[in-house]
Amino acid sequence: MNVVERIYLFSRFERLWHWSQAGLIIAMAITGFEIHGLYSLFGFETAVDIHTTAAWLLIGLWIFAIFWHLTTGEWKQYIPTSERVLAVAHYYALDIFSDKPHPYHRTRLRKHNPLQRLVYLALWVIINPAIWVSGLLYLFYSSWASWGLQSHLDLGVVAFIHVATAFLIVTFLVVHVYLITTGHTVLEHLKAMITGWEAVDADPNVEAKAKE
Repeated sequence: MNVVERIYLFSRFERLWHWSQAGLIIAMAITGFEIHGLYSLFGFETAVDIHTTAAWLLIGLWIFAIFWHLTTGEWKQYIPTSERVLAVAHYYALDIFSDKPHPYHRTRLRKHNPLQRLVYLALWVIINPAIWVSGLLYLFYSSWASWGLQSHLDLGVVAFIHVATAFLIVTFLVVHVYLITTGHTVLEHLKAMITGWEAVDADPNVEAKAKE
């Protein structure tokens, strides 16, 4: 039986950033899909206003978060590694259903397992830049001509990239919500993102496997 200990894993800012980001992304998803005609909830003009306001707030939040990560050294938490990534993937695919211990031992200095790091890398390097660049181009379409972009860009392509990356982010959100339920209890990870305190395995055998 694994020994469990509680550690202070998430700072106050990380929790504020997490919930603010989640709320803004959900607001943008709901209004964004309405703008594209999937349903009617707020009305087109109101949906556009909410979507645009949430986008600017999220851009500001991300800029501040990047500054915070750089100045605190927390950016190191996201350095990708392929070591034990297959073991972690195997755990979520199969081992979790047979109540086996997680192959990665989380600590205050190593919050994210190798699989999480690769996913976050894809988000920060590929998906997020794609949705922001396409979104800003979409927003400032009327300025393309003065910027000399009219003959180089196609609005349909820009819109497709924006919607496609939006679906990827929503997919990430759905998977993220599922993974929240995979802690020692169904609500353990959720409580950690509220209080900052997380229950982690203290089993030395588990820690020994987490080579990094």
